[in-house]
Amino acid sequence: MGASLAAAARARNICREVTGWDADQAVVSQALALGHIDRGIDSLSAGVQQADVLVLAVPVLALADIIDQLGTLDSAGKIITDLGSCKEILEAAARQDGGFPLAGFVPGHPLAGSEKSGCTAASAALYEGCRVILSPLPETAPPARALVLSLWEKLGAVQVLEMPAVNHDQVLAFTSHLPHVLAFCMMLALDKDATPDEVWCCGAGALDDLTRVAASSPVMWHDILVSNREAVLAAVDSFSREFDFFRRAIAAGDSQALLRLMGRASDLRRHLSKPSDSKTFNQCVSRTRGTHSTMVHYKASPAGALAGKIRVPGDKSISHRALILGALAEGESCIDGLLESEDVYSTLHALRNLGVSITEPDQGSVKVDGLGAGGLKPPCAPLDMGNAGTAMRLLIGVLAAQGFDATLTGDASLSSRPMGRVVDPLRQMGAHIETAARDLPPVRIQGGHSLQGIDYTLPIPSAQVKSCLLLAGLQARGRTRIMEPVRSRNHTELMLASFGYNPERADSVLEVGEHVRLKATRISIPSDLSSAAFFLVAATIAPGSELVIEGVGVNPSRTGVLDILQLMGADIVLENTRQMGCEPVADLRVRATRLKGIKIPERLVPLAIDELPVLCIAAACAEGETVLTGAAELRVKESDRLDAMGSGLRMLGVSVEMRQDGLRIQGEPGRHVFSGGTVDSRGDHRIAMAFAVASLRARDRLRILNCACVATSFPGFVELACSTGFDLDTTDDSNDCE
Repeated sequence: MGASLAAAARARNICREVTGWDADQAVVSQALALGHIDRGIDSLSAGVQQADVLVLAVPVLALADIIDQLGTLDSAGKIITDLGSCKEILEAAARQDGGFPLAGFVPGHPLAGSEKSGCTAASAALYEGCRVILSPLPETAPPARALVLSLWEKLGAVQVLEMPAVNHDQVLAFTSHLPHVLAFCMMLALDKDATPDEVWCCGAGALDDLTRVAASSPVMWHDILVSNREAVLAAVDSFSREFDFFRRAIAAGDSQALLRLMGRASDLRRHLSKPSDSKTFNQCVSRTRGTHSTMVHYKASPAGALAGKIRVPGDKSISHRALILGALAEGESCIDGLLESEDVYSTLHALRNLGVSITEPDQGSVKVDGLGAGGLKPPCAPLDMGNAGTAMRLLIGVLAAQGFDATLTGDASLSSRPMGRVVDPLRQMGAHIETAARDLPPVRIQGGHSLQGIDYTLPIPSAQVKSCLLLAGLQARGRTRIMEPVRSRNHTELMLASFGYNPERADSVLEVGEHVRLKATRISIPSDLSSAAFFLVAATIAPGSELVIEGVGVNPSRTGVLDILQLMGADIVLENTRQMGCEPVADLRVRATRLKGIKIPERLVPLAIDELPVLCIAAACAEGETVLTGAAELRVKESDRLDAMGSGLRMLGVSVEMRQDGLRIQGEPGRHVFSGGTVDSRGDHRIAMAFAVASLRARDRLRILNCACVATSFPGFVELACSTGFDLDTTDDSNDCE
């Protein structure tokens, strides 16, 4: 691996000089003779002193000793990476050594290799077209991360992803380490039960595919299996359970069970085929790189009037629910209009990992082969929900009643959002759930505990908490009653009716029965009003604009944004109102007009909770003062949205008073409401898009940082915005955002 990297670096001329050191100087001489390195080094201290970048290419169990040695040398300012298959042990060794430069440390793992090892097996083409996983530490400096990313791209890697060390080791235990264990076992079994001649004569392609890696270096794989023993044992145990299912089905001659097991496996394998063409895979790569490796920023310049007829993507809230309820129903459900965004793909991935067969989305259409509430399967690894807070909270309710353990994790943003509001009432129902400190993810659910229905009053309006408890209540003993002092979104209740079950409602009390069976159905998802809101505000504040947004969901529990804008004087007309399944839909025609400041009624706040960031832009363009209260919920979204909007508006010259549960914004109806400058979206998609809208009334260009997050809810936002008249562009280089 190391010699191949050195040979590739020389062949591609990506650095001034490639040097090599090994405790066995004969290896150095061999590498020099083969032309893999420019110069050999006779001591590690000399190599460290002369190098800019150190690549550790040694067996996994030897890495700790190398790190100890580096800690005693002057390695400050050096950038250090590695090629190993285990990351937790490496990170632990680096932290234990007080002198090791964590700021320059970027653990790496190229997903490439050969059964052969040593200098003579090196290939300069080994890394061409491969994928690489980086596992930087929280202390890793951005320049170090960027340089190692660039190194791998110059070496020919087609994709460079990022993954925390613990996730890396758990995933690799299943995808790489377990297959090697199985290959070794297969060869040992063949040695006992068949002669070499019989294997040679009768062995088919499947045998070759399964056992090829058994020729790998025993020493290397000894180190890997010992270093990652806990994750490997979990993988072996999971495999053993599945193997036992097959054994019992074969022994009993249970054709139905065999077909079900093989059908599920066949479907899962099809989803892994040609990952470079898979939307699911590409969304995953986009999210990983957008969050960590390649920072995406917006450059938004003042523009003129907006015009046109557009359609925004499908509703994110409804998309999550359609997939989840489809999985819990019995039979095949067909979904049209699914939002193909990163958040929704996180839900789709999680359900597949729970045994649900879901076709690859094709222009918003998917089929979900539901297993029924009791048919979900134990996941073989933690369920990574990415940035999808709605999906995590709803699935906690689903999984709390299952007979198996499950863990839900998320990205850095989701891992900072508290889950106590759903975990606490579920514990009252009898669920056994553990979280990190302050009720943060990861969330660990211990299965096998039956739930008991409860009476619960929502302390603050929340459709996510309500939906979580509804999903848990469907699987509980007795009745579950949820009191809503203030109504929140009702997508879950409406969709349950489509799946054959009508929750009971009396005034503010919502009630579901026990052990409900859902029936498969067809669901059509309207365009997302939350996504349309950015264009509603944009066309309202850009003089001379007229825009039509087609097929938008106008569920009364979501139309707070329309009510608030109309109270401010916006000219918005609902046309061609109709019903799409269980949801009301309309085309929205919006024309530019002057707005006036208002005190936003608190009863409308829960009905516009996701649209409040862009409503702050409208408030800044209105005549007079706008006061927002009762919006403390915004502090625990993807970011602290009150602080993000308040601070961002101040940066752009708007007078803002920040409060614990809201904002007081002094509007300016002039042409140039916002100065030019730079604002940080804080990795929050709605903050990023809100400030993109602000550019329409800015004096100079706006630079909006950290906008890769927009793909979580609105893929194609920039292109659609530009089609209406925005002057909006992206860059992945922070230097372009002065």
